[in-house]
Amino acid sequence: MPKKIKNQQTQNSSIYLDQNQTNVRPLRFTTFNFKKTCLINSLRGVPNVTEPIAGLPFVFGLMWNMERFEGYIFTALCSTNFLVSCLLFSKITREQREPYMDEVFHVPQAQKYCNGKFNEWDPMISTLPGLYLASVGVIKPVVWLADLTGKVVCSTAMLRFVNLLFNCGILYLLYLIICKLHLREKTRTASRRVLSALSLSTFPVLYFFNFLYYTDAGSTFFILFTYLMTLYGCHKASALLGACAVLFRQTNIIWVVFCASTLVAGKLDEAWKTDQVKKKDERSSQVPFSVSGVKRVLRFVLEFLTSPSHVKSVLLVSWPYAVVGVGFLVFVVFNEGIVVGDRMNHEACLNFPQIFYFFSFTLFFSLPTSLCYYRVLRFLQGLKKQPLFFLFVTGLCLFLVWKFTYVHKFLLADNRHFPFYVWKRLFQRHELVRFLLVPVYVYAGWNFLDLLKSRSLFWILAFLVCLLAVVIPQKLLEFRYYIIPYLMYRLHMPLPSLPRLLLEFLLYTAINAATIYIFISKTFHWSNSTATQRFMW
Repeated sequence: MPKKIKNQQTQNSSIYLDQNQTNVRPLRFTTFNFKKTCLINSLRGVPNVTEPIAGLPFVFGLMWNMERFEGYIFTALCSTNFLVSCLLFSKITREQREPYMDEVFHVPQAQKYCNGKFNEWDPMISTLPGLYLASVGVIKPVVWLADLTGKVVCSTAMLRFVNLLFNCGILYLLYLIICKLHLREKTRTASRRVLSALSLSTFPVLYFFNFLYYTDAGSTFFILFTYLMTLYGCHKASALLGACAVLFRQTNIIWVVFCASTLVAGKLDEAWKTDQVKKKDERSSQVPFSVSGVKRVLRFVLEFLTSPSHVKSVLLVSWPYAVVGVGFLVFVVFNEGIVVGDRMNHEACLNFPQIFYFFSFTLFFSLPTSLCYYRVLRFLQGLKKQPLFFLFVTGLCLFLVWKFTYVHKFLLADNRHFPFYVWKRLFQRHELVRFLLVPVYVYAGWNFLDLLKSRSLFWILAFLVCLLAVVIPQKLLEFRYYIIPYLMYRLHMPLPSLPRLLLEFLLYTAINAATIYIFISKTFHWSNSTATQRFMW
């Protein structure tokens, strides 16, 4: 082994003495000299063993270069993504100049706000005015700076462009969240982090609605921003951004609750580990999947929630979210419900199969990152080891499909949406189809949970509770409702390998290309209307 002799006269040098030779070689701490010495020693058959401090300059220099390189790549991808999106936006806007679908309600309302008519409201709009306020906040300064006048101000195209700006923000937020969640892998995953963020920003259902004046882009932007601030411990800012998200869509209050729940889950994790260390239990990070394990967790949670010190520690960090929650409850009381307008078509119900549709939706869009022979094999082994458990789950799913399947009239009547054809050509093919799909639901649900097993038990429980609260009350099968749940799921998966991320990006790109092509080219007309109709999500 080479011996290291420090040169007392020079702080920036080290002297290495090989066992095979007598000459002493000074080596300055530079990346070039370090790599050169390693190469020479390797050719001579001398091991490259140094004290850790000798390699630190190289390691830190390499990390700094990687971070700088990653920043350049990400900036270039952001610019390219925005350019491509602008070209697509221009094409779609030229083909569909007039408001389409829900834009018929959103665009006129936003234009009223642009004209200062804040006291006028369309009773057919079911969401709060967050989208219109944000649009006015973006457009008015631009109009003043550019001295714009006439019809271009708050036109349909200008309003749609606001969502394109949200898309740029979404890409950046996704990247920051991925960096934060996968911090321990920071020196090894630069390309994977960048590609993962880019891929998720092109998630087909979300990406399509960047080109129309819908609430989805703004809603997703503010929820991701809220969660990012939670991850960084900026809870007041997070609560404020969560309130903005609720102004885009009322159900976002559940994701504000989720952000607060992650804090509670973190406190529970700390208390759990401390409790197990005191008991000298080697299973401190694991809970046995059994009745006794469930009882153990429930007993611990009950003790935690009844402990004044624990409750105080939670309230000290989560009170901003509680303020938003109380404000939302006041709104519900005064509004006599969650929905603002068109209440007859937006009634809540216990549509339990919605969670099965979401699991299937998630399985399809995560195929490139989740499909694995060993995972399927592990599922089959689980069936053999716990047949009674899977039989119980299958029976429960069959019962929920039988008794709690609801079909919204819009799903059956509006042939412009893709879910119409999914329901017509799959579920309505035969009355038994919905029952025959239960095994697919079981596997999709198992796959969903299996990919989240790297997260703590309490985090998973918090996420599942919020997921159920978001999805199940929805009577209408609408893929847009799955955007935020899917992104949260995908962000918390283990970071996929580069080939899998490339496959995911290619799949999303192909679906986006097909969707936009169909929207632009495959038009049709209804017999009772002269307006051009288009297919969309």
